[in-house]
Amino acid sequence: MIHPHTYIHPNAKLAPNVKVDPYSVIHQDVIIGEGTWIGSNVTIMEGTRIGKNCRIFPGAVIAAIPQDLKFQGEYSQVFIGDNTTIREFVTINRGSMDREKTVIGSNCLIMAYCHIAHDCIVGNNCILSNSTQVAGHVTIGDWVALGGMSAVHQFTNIGQHCFISGGSLVSKDVPPYIKTARNPLCYAGVNSIGLKRRGFSVEKINHILDIYRVLYNKGMNTTQALEFLEEEFDATDERDEIVTFIRESNRGIIKRFTKNGVDEDIAH
Repeated sequence: MIHPHTYIHPNAKLAPNVKVDPYSVIHQDVIIGEGTWIGSNVTIMEGTRIGKNCRIFPGAVIAAIPQDLKFQGEYSQVFIGDNTTIREFVTINRGSMDREKTVIGSNCLIMAYCHIAHDCIVGNNCILSNSTQVAGHVTIGDWVALGGMSAVHQFTNIGQHCFISGGSLVSKDVPPYIKTARNPLCYAGVNSIGLKRRGFSVEKINHILDIYRVLYNKGMNTTQALEFLEEEFDATDERDEIVTFIRESNRGIIKRFTKNGVDEDIAH
């Protein structure tokens, strides 16, 4: 299972059925779970923890030090969950003193040439399409899909179940359950197709639509819309999640689409 043309540090811990192809290098302080495959020319550096049944394709580099001039060599790690696929030439940097770790969840697909910087947290069941670039300290919720060649600004938060269109520049926080499009990036409706695929009922999807109509289509500013939601809408997990996400946003959330200063209703 371990090709002779590999280097594995004596302190690395690989489950008995891990397969490692030729010319890969695995440094010290690495743990790799059962059933994981490491392709050719992969570099896995110290502090890496990889779960079960993952697939790491040729050319990937996991847990290189942060590309951050403030990094002083402090100990940090990368955690990758079970059943996650990392395609060719993906780079994932380990954490810095902020979070001390970078985390990729389970059942994720990180496509070729993606970069995930230091201190990022990526949830479960996420898809990062080809050449997506994620700067440091970003948090991405579960079931998020980012289209190819998207770029995510540092310290940005993306809520769960979001769909980000290809080629997007994400410089503001993206609340849960929505689609985004256009340049500059803006709200493009609720991700109803994705929610249906994940078993959300029509009633729950309509409830989420009603929340976002208040936020984006009723002519209120954000503060007014949040107050309206808390006063007029029944408390639900979805309402509370959306309201809390927006209240805790440090960068501010993406806006609705405007054209020549006139709002366009795109929340169908």
